[in-house]
Amino acid sequence: MTTTPPCSDRYYIPPGGLPPQTQLTTDRAMFTEAYAVIPKGTLSDITASLLPFWEGARFWVLARPLSGFAETFSQYVAEIEAGGGSDRPEVDAAAQSVLFVVSGTVELTVDGTTHRLAPGGFAYLPPGCGWRLRNRTGHRASLHWIRKKYQSVDGLSSPDVVISSDAEVAPMAMPDTNGVWATTRFVDPTDLRHDMHVTVVTFQPGGVIPFPETHVMEHGLYVLQGKAVYRLNQDWVEVEAGDFMWLRAFCPQACYAGGPEPFRYLLYKDVNRHAPLG
Repeated sequence: MTTTPPCSDRYYIPPGGLPPQTQLTTDRAMFTEAYAVIPKGTLSDITASLLPFWEGARFWVLARPLSGFAETFSQYVAEIEAGGGSDRPEVDAAAQSVLFVVSGTVELTVDGTTHRLAPGGFAYLPPGCGWRLRNRTGHRASLHWIRKKYQSVDGLSSPDVVISSDAEVAPMAMPDTNGVWATTRFVDPTDLRHDMHVTVVTFQPGGVIPFPETHVMEHGLYVLQGKAVYRLNQDWVEVEAGDFMWLRAFCPQACYAGGPEPFRYLLYKDVNRHAPLG
């Protein structure tokens, strides 16, 4: 029988299973023309999916391109049993990926080189690179998998593979915030070869986004730790570890971080490309 080892309090792990028949169905789940909130309680056994060429693994699909909503990316939470994984994980040659491990340890092999990724482990995998992933431990592992079709630009080469971790990268404080708002950046934000960024954003208790950000980038925000009140379009929504927020372009956003621990989320956004015309 596969077991799940204790995880650092820094990363929430979906427990799976099903709620009891006595539980009320009212929750914070919502889908609007500007944003969606998928609470942690919706990641149950009956909402999981299987994918081709994966063994001993299941996936919760948090985001997928939708016409008229958010169109650039997909995001999964993957649960990989002991011995599970794939030698052919990606079926789209144009797709690039980011992996972020939240529990357990996996072996990621890229172009013949094997890396062990523990909780907080990060990997950027450019399109066309050969990679495979296995859980060779006796415990279940969980990770986030973010995919985007790469937008190539004449004169710019494809990005390099990046292997890093949350523990290795020092968060960069946002200007004029005294360190209460910081971003962990795993790739150079000035490297125009990249057309997406996946970062970890950290707010200390009481930290805020002090204005309604309104911009062209689409977002996926998965709360790794803590809680906050998040402004989404015209609404203020309470969110906590395990919740996912999905924002279309130009959806106003802001937040107040609650306590008593830091509020941290894994953030996707599309960057560094012209808006397609046509």
